[in-house]
Amino acid sequence: MSCLIVTGLSGAGKSLAVHALEDIGFYCVDNLPPALIPKFVELAGGEGEEPRRLAIVCDVRGGADFGTLFGALSELQSCHVNYKILFLEARPEVLERRFKETRRRHPLALRGDLSTESAILLEQKILAPLYETADYIVDTSMLSTSQLRESIVSLFATRDTDGMQLKFMSFGFKYGTPKDADIVFDVRCVPNPFYVPELKALTGQDQPVVDYIFSTADGVGLREHLESLLDFSIPLYLREGKSQLTVAVGCTGGRHRSVAFCEALADHFGTYKPYIFHRDIGR
Repeated sequence: MSCLIVTGLSGAGKSLAVHALEDIGFYCVDNLPPALIPKFVELAGGEGEEPRRLAIVCDVRGGADFGTLFGALSELQSCHVNYKILFLEARPEVLERRFKETRRRHPLALRGDLSTESAILLEQKILAPLYETADYIVDTSMLSTSQLRESIVSLFATRDTDGMQLKFMSFGFKYGTPKDADIVFDVRCVPNPFYVPELKALTGQDQPVVDYIFSTADGVGLREHLESLLDFSIPLYLREGKSQLTVAVGCTGGRHRSVAFCEALADHFGTYKPYIFHRDIGR
């Protein structure tokens, strides 16, 4: 039996994530009281049926009952149910903006005299133990609806949840470092195609930019050293049972050097079927 617990901060995109999971065959239930999770999993995976992939959303909307979640997860473990935790988060200022735009109140603000800002901070504190134990963490701060869906699908569409999903992300330091990155590489030390007039409007996915970056000893040398480091470290992460490894590669604007290096690293580690995400390529 395979079970995914979907949780995270209010406004971070759990509903969108559930829609994406349903589209790839998950049987999803929203806001199920934690105490009912073991019984629901037992019923949903009845004898004689093909194993289902379940996704259960559980968050602070459950009120005081939410505190029983860890007990329910322990019960699943004792019943040999293979469960994973997907945690969705976003920066506080982004969450505040989303609540303002949708004109909805934060669930914790509904139960007390709290501002949206205070409710978000309180929720972060309540969910901290789950964040620390999550198998998959997705920061939706800078993701569009389609990008969030793509990220969820890449995690769960065609892979065994016991394996490790390898993700290469390019980004621009001027727009901030990705919070969900496990490893961050800075490639601003190699020549910048932005200052070459005929390359400025292109991206790291265009061959002239790739040729420019990797025609230099610095570009080739840095790529080889990064590949060597990851060749050594990725098997160690696998051995430790890590479910998701995000390698973020940054340059100034996230359009040229970081994109080219991401593509090159993903090609080198093609046997892992990595997911590539160019966060700032369109900025």
